[in-house]
Amino acid sequence: MTTRNTPRQAGPAPERRLPGHLIPDHLAASYARTFGEEGRAWIAALPALVETHLERWGLVRDGAAGAGEASLVLPVRREDGTRAVLKLQMPRQETTAALIGLRTWNGAGTVRLLDHDPLSSTMLLERLNGARTLAALEDDDEATAILADLLARLVSVPAPEGLRGLGEITAEMLTRAPDAAAALTDPSDRRLLLGWAAAVAEVADEPGDRLLHWDLHYDNVLAATREPWLAIDPEPLAGDPGFDLWPALDSRWGDVVASGDTPRILRRRFDHLTEALALDRPRATAWTLARLLQNELWNIEDGAPTLAPSSVALSEALQNRRPRHSGA
Repeated sequence: MTTRNTPRQAGPAPERRLPGHLIPDHLAASYARTFGEEGRAWIAALPALVETHLERWGLVRDGAAGAGEASLVLPVRREDGTRAVLKLQMPRQETTAALIGLRTWNGAGTVRLLDHDPLSSTMLLERLNGARTLAALEDDDEATAILADLLARLVSVPAPEGLRGLGEITAEMLTRAPDAAAALTDPSDRRLLLGWAAAVAEVADEPGDRLLHWDLHYDNVLAATREPWLAIDPEPLAGDPGFDLWPALDSRWGDVVASGDTPRILRRRFDHLTEALALDRPRATAWTLARLLQNELWNIEDGAPTLAPSSVALSEALQNRRPRHSGA
């Protein structure tokens, strides 16, 4: 997700040709919407930035460009024939954190960082199978177990210097919670959000010191050759591993709802994760509620008058409450 969690992406978008390169329209629109003139200027300079790094690192293009909401990813080959990807994203706190995390993990459970340019935040990464994510697995228990194993490896590493800490983020959330609750239109939503804040306050004095991925959901785990599955797109943070569970719990949400038994699936996922990471479950629950609080503070800031049904459903599943919203 400090950065917000990447929105669920829409299907393929049309592309427009800029000099020397193809830039997906949705990437240009995302930068214009989020960063205004600064974002439009970065997009305009992107083709030249690509050419600079192709030449600098002796790379040749090897396929069509892809993009998420924040980065352009270009398949390339190195001079020795090694397949890689060039990833370009506007420099900001999150990209610096990603470089720190990838250097620290050094390919242990994550995509390997082959080279990088600190000034532009451009990364040269090993190429994984971008067409096959963990979301392709039909067995949800299998997918959760794979993700849990990867996450356990990642959070076993102490956070290096230079990353934001969960303590700072938690203090900010607790300060904002009362005003955010007052902005909600449903009294039950207000009580729920303030209940999350109270649970977070109980663990806030021990925010943890592990290296968190912060966005490890099914679509951020790709099939690979070096290992069967590897994590991508970290947004590293120093903190308690319990704060890292929400993306996995929320993965493939439409399928969870369609199952007709949302609480059972969420509890099974939570059990898999906490067992693999050897977490104290009450504490992990509190930090997961912290993640819900963070997400909803962002939503309220953007004008949402009620809590997201997914947040309510997860909260109630973990606290063994009867679901309040049908179909949630």
